[in-house]
Amino acid sequence: MTTATVLTVAAAAGFASGSLPFGYLAGKMRGIDIRQHGSGNIGATNVIRVLGKGIGIPVFILDLLKGLLPCLLVRQWTGGLGVSATVASLAVILAGLGGIFGHVFTPWLKFKGGKGVATAAGVLLGITPVAMGAALLVWLAFFFTTRYVSLASIAAAITVPLALAVQMQRNHLWDGPLLGFGILIAVLVVLRHRANISRLIAGKEPKSGGRKSPTPAAPPEA
Repeated sequence: MTTATVLTVAAAAGFASGSLPFGYLAGKMRGIDIRQHGSGNIGATNVIRVLGKGIGIPVFILDLLKGLLPCLLVRQWTGGLGVSATVASLAVILAGLGGIFGHVFTPWLKFKGGKGVATAAGVLLGITPVAMGAALLVWLAFFFTTRYVSLASIAAAITVPLALAVQMQRNHLWDGPLLGFGILIAVLVVLRHRANISRLIAGKEPKSGGRKSPTPAAPPEA
């Protein structure tokens, strides 16, 4: 099997896994279109806000797993192919990126998906647990200090490439593709939170609290 085929299959497998819209399906199970309530997002945060933790937490776990599992499976698959360590590493990274992009741009919902935070967390857990651990600590610190899920997610995303750079510096072993992957995740998560950033600046971003009754989603951004 050629290198191009290996990388293409890895990316496609990740995208297929990431594209599964668990938040949307959870809403349908409760008789609503989650895109028409709360923030209008299909991610776990909006599901928790609209439908409660009982259904929102399982959605978060599923969104995380659809990023984690492709990375683990592709690593095992490439290990049996006898490809070089560089190709195997790149295949896992592409599987992770495919999973994130599949979630953010799911073809099942006209390429309008979630913000990718939970899926990115699963990918990081599968590729670089140390950076994932650092991002989790930052997320917890920001969340419990401010109660803003969006701000915590943005801070955690920015932490990823910084943690990778520190780790590489300490090990005296720089991995350009992996660092680029971390930077891309940070940029993507920040861009997907543009509306949240605007509301944070305006003081209109809702804080995390108890379950709320379903409410119509805010009009989409221009």
